Amino acid sequence: MAQLFFKYSTMNAGKSIELIKVAYNYEERGKRVLCMAPSVDEKNDNVTISSRVGLSREALAIKENINILEIFMRENEKYPIDCILIDEGQFLKKHHVQELVEIVDSLNVPVMVYGLKNDFKNELFEGSQYLLIYADKIEEIKTICWCGRKATMNARVIDGRIVKEGKQIVVGGNEMYISLCRKHYSDGRIKPVE
Repeated sequence: MAQLFFKYSTMNAGKSIELIKVAYNYEERGKRVLCMAPSVDEKNDNVTISSRVGLSREALAIKENINILEIFMRENEKYPIDCILIDEGQFLKKHHVQELVEIVDSLNVPVMVYGLKNDFKNELFEGSQYLLIYADKIEEIKTICWCGRKATMNARVIDGRIVKEGKQIVVGGNEMYISLCRKHYSDGRIKPVE
């Protein structure tokens, strides 16, 4: 019986490398995977899933108005798909998550979605909210704060200070976001006092 998995964590926990590893394991056993990721660029049909350790993989772009079920049906006609893997699941829309549920429930194909749970203001993303509601299995990929405690917060850092106001989605990497424990997110310390 297929299931919808939501594997979440904070920034820099290894979500993308985990997805690339799972895809490799499926393909090594002769199985077909469909890799996808939301795209902010509405022109491109492909995106690259990249891990911070240097591995990457091409994927189909999920645009805001796209129907994932229709894409799956089209791709499944070319070759039978054994699993769908999605990166950056926090950027999915409600209808995308519902389309994934349809694939799992009606077509019996497992779907694994990797993404952030909460944003820099400690609020849920739309995609994360509906994945938490609809997922059959929810797993946390753990990482740590600079202090050694479990990181549960994504802090946006500008000019060395945590900011808690602004647009929810601003693309950036290690220079803009840091994973912190709840204590250091609350008190604003992004590193040990020197």
